Amino acid sequence: MFDLILAVLAASVQSTGDGVSTGSVSVPLAPEASLAAEPQVPTGQFTTAVEVKPILAMTRGNWISVREFDGQDLLYVTHLWAWRCGLVQIKVGLNGAAPEIWPLPECHLDQGAPNAVTDGDGLPYRSFELGSINQIEVQLTYDDLSEETVTFNRMGQPLN
Repeated sequence: MFDLILAVLAASVQSTGDGVSTGSVSVPLAPEASLAAEPQVPTGQFTTAVEVKPILAMTRGNWISVREFDGQDLLYVTHLWAWRCGLVQIKVGLNGAAPEIWPLPECHLDQGAPNAVTDGDGLPYRSFELGSINQIEVQLTYDDLSEETVTFNRMGQPLN
């Protein structure tokens, strides 16, 4: 969430060579947040990379879905949200553009189903102009810091 706030603030100010100028004050740029590997102890609740990697490997064709609805393309990442507890980051890039981070809801470790998508988690999709999505690149970073990148066509079929 903090990264999102910083991005919004950064977009509203001008950049100088060695920091960000807010008009009267120059603030040094913050380094990109570093990710830390988490212990890989299987819990049976599918909250670690060691538990979710095999599932996501077998279900690549379900990672994303594009739906035309109400004059828009909706890009869903519901399946990835359902296995998010073994992930630390999802990046999505459309039509060859550089992938950007899509925030993940917190895991519900205090509940019996920590990966459950609840009403308070928000919506697992973004909307785009109708017909604008042709290719989707998804980059996953697991909580052991291993990474996986898969490119999909509009129909959700993996291309690699």
